[in-house]
Amino acid sequence: MDKFIKTIKKYRFFLVLAAINAVLAVIRPDIGAKSVNISIDNALEMLSILPPIFVLLGLLDVWVKKETMIKYMGEKSGIVGVLLAFFLGSAAAGPLYAAFPVAVVLLKKGSKLSNVLIMIGAWSTTKIPLLLFEASAMGIRFMALRLVLDLFGIAAIAYTTEKMLSLEEKAEIYLKAEKSE
Repeated sequence: MDKFIKTIKKYRFFLVLAAINAVLAVIRPDIGAKSVNISIDNALEMLSILPPIFVLLGLLDVWVKKETMIKYMGEKSGIVGVLLAFFLGSAAAGPLYAAFPVAVVLLKKGSKLSNVLIMIGAWSTTKIPLLLFEASAMGIRFMALRLVLDLFGIAAIAYTTEKMLSLEEKAEIYLKAEKSE
């Protein structure tokens, strides 16, 4: 019974979504059908993106030693860690939700929290293909201005967030990353 409850808790968001779709299908079949189709499309998109991400994460976990990660992205990594975090986020492929498993692996390997936050921020706003599109559609000046503002904004948010967290809160974040599957 304990295992059943644990499984229910683990999949609660999926179960709530399924229940909402079922209720919508009964009350408003037209909206329910659209909702089910959108849910299926999103699930298929995630299933096409997440497996390669998890393979790469497995390789990162096996190939990169913890000491190496601490050296290049840990507490004493300095500007190298910041630049590497920006590069990882900007060069990454896939939607933002794929960044979070990467962030967990980086935390497990000893990366500095602000560097992980920078990687997530760069993943969401400074993707290289997006910059190229902006340069062609909006002009180089717009792209450059947005990029510079994003770089400063991401760094400011990451460092502010890290400074605002207590040591206990940071320890809890690292502990949750360590416990994640």
